Amino acid sequence: MHFNSQKIKLGIGRTLLRLMPLLLMGALTLVTFWLVQKGAPAEKSTLERVRLHEPDYTITNGALSALNEIGNTKYRILGKKVTHYDDDASIDILTPRMRLFQLDKTPVTVKSDTGHLDGDLTILDLIDNASIFRPAQAATATQSATLRMLASSTYFKVLINDDIIETDRPITLEQGMSIMHSTEGGKFNNVEQSMTLLGQVKGRIERAPRSTQ
Repeated sequence: MHFNSQKIKLGIGRTLLRLMPLLLMGALTLVTFWLVQKGAPAEKSTLERVRLHEPDYTITNGALSALNEIGNTKYRILGKKVTHYDDDASIDILTPRMRLFQLDKTPVTVKSDTGHLDGDLTILDLIDNASIFRPAQAATATQSATLRMLASSTYFKVLINDDIIETDRPITLEQGMSIMHSTEGGKFNNVEQSMTLLGQVKGRIERAPRSTQ
């Protein structure tokens, strides 16, 4: 019995010697994996890695203004409810009302039921019951008199940096007693305060009354 036990022990020892290189390689692999995992930054959760399009703050009766190069107000945007989104810095506006200012000219007002301002503050989308309104202006030393103007559509896009308001939807334009309809929209130039209609245009043009002065 003693001889057989000794023989078994010798067999186990030889087996362990043959397996030693494999055991060492396995241990080295585990240690390397542990070191790599320890040095790697912790993986963020899915919600942390993907910024969701969710509001980060909301303002009631909010206002946003911008100045021109000489410090005068270039435009002002008002809204009953202003919602800002963190992922793209865009803004949704309930009942937006925007006033565009030009030196020595009457301010132009654009508004709609809802609006969306991009994160760069360059494009304002006006959606549903959208309108552009310019009140009548008397003649000045540098400007001719202008008639009241109202342009209405289901959608307007305000290109803020270009002082342009445009739409590709049907539009109705009232100027003084004249009224016109276009099928393919139009473009309003706020610098010149002029409207160009596109597509098929129908309506009536009334001659402006002569000035008594």
